[in-house]
Amino acid sequence: MDTTTATRPADLLRAALLLDAAVTGANGAAYLLAAPALADLLGVPEGTLRGLGAFLLVFAVAVAAVAARRPVPRAAAGAVVAANALWAAGSVGVVTAGVFRLTGAGTAWVLLQAAAVAGFAGLQIAGLRRR
Repeated sequence: MDTTTATRPADLLRAALLLDAAVTGANGAAYLLAAPALADLLGVPEGTLRGLGAFLLVFAVAVAAVAARRPVPRAAAGAVVAANALWAAGSVGVVTAGVFRLTGAGTAWVLLQAAAVAGFAGLQIAGLRRR
């Protein structure tokens, strides 16, 4: 077994990008496929969930494409980090500004999602620094 594989600097960045793409894609698909049920549960309009779902699927494909490049392009990975930071900050802003009539579950979900996305950005930054 090659023990150097797990310690290569690009591996953390690639893994963080792939995890981001997988979770983002799953989230986007859930928003598209379960918009009516999620709208009631979260307090976000169905149309908004569908739009977010479509955006998230496109973003997930783009993040996966960045991760697939050899080497991972630094500028593209930096753009993913910036987008994640904006998403996390925007999510907190949506909650604090009362943009939607979020339910308790909706508020918790949006804030949890913001924390997860910020975590992806943190891992990606760490991966960029190790390069």
